[in-house]
Amino acid sequence: MLYNCGIVFLLLGCAFATQKPVPRLDNVKPGVGYHAIVKENDKNVEVTPKIRVINEEPARFLITSKHHGEIPFRVQIKDPKKGEAVLVAEKNLNCEKRKSYKFEIAAVGRNGEVSENVTVHLTVEDVNEYAPVFLHDSYITDVDEQRLYESIIQVRAEDRDCTPKYSDICRYEILTPDQPFTIDSEGRIRNTEPLSWEQSHNYILRVVAFDCGMKRSKPVNVNIKVNKICHLGWKGVYERIEYLPQSGQQKLFPSAKLDLCDVPCKPEKLSARVAMATGHIGKGCDRDTHTVESQRKLCGASTESVDLLPTPEIGVTWTRNLPTDEGHESDQIYEFDGATSVVVPETVLNHNLTDNFTVAFWMKHEAFPEPNHTSHHVKEHIICNADDHVHNRHHYSVFVRNCKLILLLRREFYQERPSVFRPAEWRWKIPEVCDNQWHHYGVSVKFPEVILFVDGEVFTASANNPEIIDDWPLHPMKDVKSVFAVGACWQGHENKTAFHFRGYLAGLFLLRGQTENPEVLSCLHQCKESLEEPPVDLLEPGMELMTNSKKTQVTIEGNSKENLEKLVSNVMYLNTREFPTPGRRNLYIDTVVMCSSGKPQKVPEVRSYVMVLKPDLPVITINGTSNLAREYEAFKLGIELFNTISLSVSQHHEEEFPDVIVRADYKLDKCSVQVFPPLNPDHEYFHLPENLMVHLGIHHKEKSEGLVIFGADKIHNYELILRQIIYYNRKPAYYLNRAFKLVCSELNNRFVSNEYIQMLTVIHPRAEPSHEVQNHIDPVAFAHSHINKHKVDIQQPQVQSGYINAKLLDSAETVAKTSASHAMTIIIVVCVGFLAFMIVLGVIRIRAAHHRSHSSRDDEQEMAWDDSSLTITVNPMEQVEEQKGTRTSHKNDDSDSDDGSSYHEGESSEEETEKVKERELEWDDSNMSF
Repeated sequence: MLYNCGIVFLLLGCAFATQKPVPRLDNVKPGVGYHAIVKENDKNVEVTPKIRVINEEPARFLITSKHHGEIPFRVQIKDPKKGEAVLVAEKNLNCEKRKSYKFEIAAVGRNGEVSENVTVHLTVEDVNEYAPVFLHDSYITDVDEQRLYESIIQVRAEDRDCTPKYSDICRYEILTPDQPFTIDSEGRIRNTEPLSWEQSHNYILRVVAFDCGMKRSKPVNVNIKVNKICHLGWKGVYERIEYLPQSGQQKLFPSAKLDLCDVPCKPEKLSARVAMATGHIGKGCDRDTHTVESQRKLCGASTESVDLLPTPEIGVTWTRNLPTDEGHESDQIYEFDGATSVVVPETVLNHNLTDNFTVAFWMKHEAFPEPNHTSHHVKEHIICNADDHVHNRHHYSVFVRNCKLILLLRREFYQERPSVFRPAEWRWKIPEVCDNQWHHYGVSVKFPEVILFVDGEVFTASANNPEIIDDWPLHPMKDVKSVFAVGACWQGHENKTAFHFRGYLAGLFLLRGQTENPEVLSCLHQCKESLEEPPVDLLEPGMELMTNSKKTQVTIEGNSKENLEKLVSNVMYLNTREFPTPGRRNLYIDTVVMCSSGKPQKVPEVRSYVMVLKPDLPVITINGTSNLAREYEAFKLGIELFNTISLSVSQHHEEEFPDVIVRADYKLDKCSVQVFPPLNPDHEYFHLPENLMVHLGIHHKEKSEGLVIFGADKIHNYELILRQIIYYNRKPAYYLNRAFKLVCSELNNRFVSNEYIQMLTVIHPRAEPSHEVQNHIDPVAFAHSHINKHKVDIQQPQVQSGYINAKLLDSAETVAKTSASHAMTIIIVVCVGFLAFMIVLGVIRIRAAHHRSHSSRDDEQEMAWDDSSLTITVNPMEQVEEQKGTRTSHKNDDSDSDDGSSYHEGESSEEETEKVKERELEWDDSNMSF
């Protein structure tokens, strides 16, 4: 058996020994294969990784698995010893015919063994060998004279290269010089000025195309013929008119001509209306983008009016959660979606109205999208005052129902006898309520007379418009107050709001006890941009010239075509805003020709637009001395916080002058002062020049975080007010310093100044140190120090001029925690030092002076710590010696303190010395501030 097994193993070993080695392709994975690139018209192929055979010297290579037919490649052995080979193209390749190849190769060894097949992925790289070619040999088109076209004709070229790098057309160019045409990258040709048949009947342009490799085509001719075609309508009207801000009046159609060649009758009367549509700008036109409060001030509105929808800021919280238009309009606009509303605090407005009042507001409202019988009777309240509980009585309200504006005004029990029937509801039916455009409404009441203003004009009453409904007065009720809501009405019985408003509101003001001047309501709606009518001296006999109150339409009528053309060509656009809203204002010219037969012939409408360019924007700059350091008494007497500041406005002109200081009558509408950390109202407050502010009509709001001054006025007047702001601090010892950030703005935060930081530092008093203490004081100068009643000199690092420590703006809580930690360490050190001193003093009284020197050094060693932010040196022996030798008492340096803390200078009284001994130098750190 063992003999047979040995024979079997011997035979197997011989078989393995005689097996031929199989060649293998090195550094390539069969699943990935080779990646090859070859440029068209070239035979050299770059292969990654390089072809290399191991295990056996290759004799030749096989190309197998020809997936796409014949493969024009072969593998050529470069170095048989190393097994290296290269891939060679057998003919020049053409990317336009075939971009890629895929095939497999295998190596055959000299022993006849064949390796595994490996796939080759080959890409033919494009070469920019073809120039672009136009689709047509030439192009011909025609245009009408006196017109500007967005596109006259479009030429196209193609490129035969196989990849977008060289086959895409990247640019077209007109070679013919001095022609009123231009061409874009898509091949569209347009004229840059109106063409004239008299000047040229046709234009021949030579145009070339470039591919993305900048290979140029042969030129192609483009023939543009100018037609002298007589059509009924206006000629010489530019589609776009550019307006430069602050340029005054500008003619809109200086070259306008009316062509009546197609009118089939003799004209007897002509009418042309030039209109400007500006409903997309602000609230109907380009008004000042001051705050609503500033707009009212500029129009002379009563300062006693209450803003029911103010911008959320200091002291105003009830509008904070209302959705806004997010800056899509120029003013602060609130959106009411049929579910939102706000309640105005009673501290803001006395809910009981008198017989005289005015409600004014901006409103944009549309009808329900799918009107039905129910939606016609839905109430949408703008304002409403109702019982707060028990009942749902509505005392007064302004609401919309069935596209009518309605005022409900129920007489209170104390205003009328219970049996008197008086007017209680006024219903105005006006189309503006549901046209989804901005309109300004004002309801002025001098009971029983009620006047409605729509867009600054008095609503003309008719027999049934407004409809007036009478009612009884409300009956008295005990312990029932009212809730004033905006955007809905409070239902006291259900304890919720109902009848919500859907639309946009802004500038909602209520004036109680008097009515607003009608001129103010007209001013609030007055546009800052308008169409200006032609000079009257151009008007010939038989011609009429009219304009509407909003100055958005100019109408010309008469029998003279020539005079009509002259008047239309002198219609002007004017925008009096210093910084108008850039953008487009659409213009329309509607013309009607009356024939002798009486049948009107309508001329095609002309559409154009004014493009208001972006103005040179102002830059508001605040300068001043940013670091102030004052003693204790100065804080108590008041510090003029911004007495060194100066306000200036400059404008940037890109072409002419880099910076030009503009005139001093520029207006600001707000300055805000933010305090870091917030004020402590117990002993810190501001004093403002109220008499001056009342005289100027400038208001303010104040809170612990700071104050806001608002109201449009000259920059010089704001500077006067800011310089007279006085800051008081009855307990300056509590603070090391404060930061006041001042920011001013113009046109409702459209232009904002730099952030001016005013640093205010407290210079704490310090006692004269003894000779021993002076020996231990760091020679570095300190700006101020805290003096404790036990004469501990707490020194602080110096605040260098012009340097603002960022840590000053951190929370005061962090500072307080650090102070408490240092104070505890000081207490322990002082107590230990004092006990040591008492023991030494009782044993050797004679050597007191010598021992005092050693004690001072010991104390210094015991109290050593990192003094980068605090250095405290205490000599208990000197303090006790001074307490024994001196019996004079000193008054509290901060007599206004009401929390038991105090600071003392000099020596303690005898009574206080005894208390110190009993308490073993108890430390009072309640007023330590860092």
